[in-house]
Amino acid sequence: MSETVADGQPHPLVTALKLFTSAYRVELILFAFTFVVLSFFSSQRFLRQSAAPHFVYQAQALIEGRLDIDPQVLPNIEDWACVRDVGGVPTRCTRPLLPTDKWYSSFPAFPAVVMLPFVAIHGYQFNDTSFGVLWAALAVALFYSLLRLIATQEAMDEDPREHIALALLLAFGTVFFYCAIRGEVWFSAEVMGVAFTCLYARNALRARRPVLAGLFFSMAVMTRTPLLFTGIFFVLEALAPTRGARLEELKALAKNFAVPGRKLALFAAGAAPLALAGAIFNQVRFGSFTEFGHRFFYENRVNRDIDLKGLFHFDYLARNLDAAFLKLPSLTTSPWTLSYDPWGMSLLLTLPLLVLVFGSPNKPRAYLLAVASAVIPLVVSAMFPGQELGLRTTFVWLSLTAAIFIQATLWQSDEQPSRLKVPLALTIAACALPGLFYQNTGYAQFGFRFSLDYTIYVLLMFAVSSWSLKQPRVAVLAALGVLVNFWGAVGFRGYTELVRNW
Repeated sequence: MSETVADGQPHPLVTALKLFTSAYRVELILFAFTFVVLSFFSSQRFLRQSAAPHFVYQAQALIEGRLDIDPQVLPNIEDWACVRDVGGVPTRCTRPLLPTDKWYSSFPAFPAVVMLPFVAIHGYQFNDTSFGVLWAALAVALFYSLLRLIATQEAMDEDPREHIALALLLAFGTVFFYCAIRGEVWFSAEVMGVAFTCLYARNALRARRPVLAGLFFSMAVMTRTPLLFTGIFFVLEALAPTRGARLEELKALAKNFAVPGRKLALFAAGAAPLALAGAIFNQVRFGSFTEFGHRFFYENRVNRDIDLKGLFHFDYLARNLDAAFLKLPSLTTSPWTLSYDPWGMSLLLTLPLLVLVFGSPNKPRAYLLAVASAVIPLVVSAMFPGQELGLRTTFVWLSLTAAIFIQATLWQSDEQPSRLKVPLALTIAACALPGLFYQNTGYAQFGFRFSLDYTIYVLLMFAVSSWSLKQPRVAVLAALGVLVNFWGAVGFRGYTELVRNW
């Protein structure tokens, strides 16, 4: 017999919906507000598929039961992998193309998996731009939820207004802003990676839900490969979670590994299904479990570097540091024009709060050192306009800046430094540093888009510090971030604009 609802009693689903909306009222409002604002800034892009819908085409190929993309339907040849079988060895295609050449999406495929049900309805015409805006709004709501959870779990003074402001700062005061409104494979992956990072961090906190943490971690990695290095956050939370006693906890693992070992095993079990599927997917297409396809880019500007030095090399460090920290806008006269560099823009302009997260507001000397760490690279950049710094100069700057950050960290005077500062700082370093040796800086971009891989952890570092957005000097830096990234949202012309001459 079917269950009936007594007269005058609301249906259980209605009751559950009311409880949900009551518990997550702020998250729902943030989601709706962010979605509307980002949709507005997306403008005409919102109504049309982007010019780089790689995930849509990969999803349609999967629906059709194939791994490769039908070359007859490819919208362009921008950043597609083309593989030719030469004596059983996968090789990058060259002209003239052959009928047996296989074309693949050269990016981690999980965003295509997420799109499957929608592409099944709309086919190749599915709008990846509006889909990306939807995910961006979801990411902002998830970040706010993560802030709430940390405040509860870490017994911090919870200020909802501060958390709302920080969530909105993610949306409109970082490079997330310009990435969220345009679709395109390069930016869609970044935005979805932020959402999965929030879900992963939420479950990794205190290693409280290792299976779910592993599952969302694998989703994040299968969306943005550099997020593999953020696994250190769960490892630290599982093995050495106690502030001031981490070394002792690590030493004690030799005698008592059962409980933390079980958490690591459950984490691995949660991550394993997607990791295994992704590895097989890569092996079948490119002959390597770890190859996503970048070595097989067809007629791409990066091919020469990859062939000579590989995907990662020491020689890439200078230009990545340049793009991440030293690139500045250029001002010309007659007429007066302010323009950005498509190779990148300093994070000290697009994410100004970065200069505070390693310092403390309770000691003026530490604050001044933190600010100096931002001024130094900007001065160096102004002294050498339009020039990529050599390795020697780069290392001088890097050493000096690192020393300042270390001093600012050691001279903190928080009465109760957050337990999370160490794991967050190590996660930022583990995720950011390998990318500085990568062959690509992120071109073309408004700001250093790869920073979105660890921006969540930077903002969490700020949230667990003694800094507050209510402090005037902090508010000025936050406002600078909003102003700069507003310019990026309205002024950046990417691949879609260039193709359509918008």
